[in-house]
Amino acid sequence: MAEALKNMYNKEFLQQFGEKVYNVYHSFDIDGFIATIIDDTWVELKLMERMNRITKTLGAFLPEKYDEALEILFEIDEYCDGFPYLFFPNFVSIYGKSDYNWELSMVALKRFTTRSSSEFAVRPFIMHDPERMINKMLEWSKDSNEHIRRLASEGCRPRLPWGISLTMFKCDPTMVLSVLEQLKEDPSIYVRKSVANNLNDISKDNPSVIVETVRRLKGINKYTDWILRHGSRTLIRKANPEIMKLFGYGESIDRPITNCASLSIDPPFLKIGESCKLNYELYIREGNPIHIRIEYGIYFAHARGKTSRKLFLLFDKIVDGGQCLAGTKIHKWADLTTRKHYPGEHRIVILINGSEVATSIMNLFL
Repeated sequence: MAEALKNMYNKEFLQQFGEKVYNVYHSFDIDGFIATIIDDTWVELKLMERMNRITKTLGAFLPEKYDEALEILFEIDEYCDGFPYLFFPNFVSIYGKSDYNWELSMVALKRFTTRSSSEFAVRPFIMHDPERMINKMLEWSKDSNEHIRRLASEGCRPRLPWGISLTMFKCDPTMVLSVLEQLKEDPSIYVRKSVANNLNDISKDNPSVIVETVRRLKGINKYTDWILRHGSRTLIRKANPEIMKLFGYGESIDRPITNCASLSIDPPFLKIGESCKLNYELYIREGNPIHIRIEYGIYFAHARGKTSRKLFLLFDKIVDGGQCLAGTKIHKWADLTTRKHYPGEHRIVILINGSEVATSIMNLFL
């Protein structure tokens, strides 16, 4: 994905952007701007590296004074929407971190996030002064604009993908939780997804904090319940006993759900790039209806004999006791940008509420 995204930054894009700047700042050297960015190393740069180069080069070609340079960006930002223009807030994070410029930078981050996103750019400010920045995010969390409320959550995620890791919040998420508390009933799905992702980040380092948060807030509001459920997804995948009980999966922890389970693979031998069928049968114990989560897991072979398990959801629902659940899932063994397949033995399992109940072997060849 990042490989494809980075190609949006090309000569045509830079030319069009340069013309927008030139229209309000006639001293802007479009040709020099492009030539400085696209040099012999450009092809090798990753997405965020390209964005950073554009940002730093822009700073070299705009007025030296930060407020004057920012005013030029303010004049054209209404014509610069979307992901490609992340370098607008990035400009703030690079050139506006001084205490002298702090208030102006906050205005800029708030403004730019409504057209792109300041979630990455805000993080250096958090690292410099966490308490001051969290107080600003508490203010943003009450804004009428959903993009600004989302920034309040997304910007302080401890583990934001592609973003600087916020180690202090991994160790102690208390300040982050104060922001999320303001957003726990937000009517915007855009904001709620961010809050849920933030809670999920926290769960990876502080699972007990999320368990207690779910215990405290579950059932008070439909929006909050949605956030809690999605924010607990990693703990559910790991079959955390406390979180499973809180979400109604508890019986699987206390006693087996299935009396008999089987899994077969057709074919059991195939080449990388081909597909196989996973056929499963699960006989649910007699008794009352029960909430179950059915997944299949693959222990992928890696180089040097190592393996790692990846889970895939089949379904999550309430079923009656005493029935047989049978189905077939087709799994394709093609290489992805995020996963390379290696030849060898792959163990495949069926899980009910996090417990492996059936297993089989598939052999992969070149």
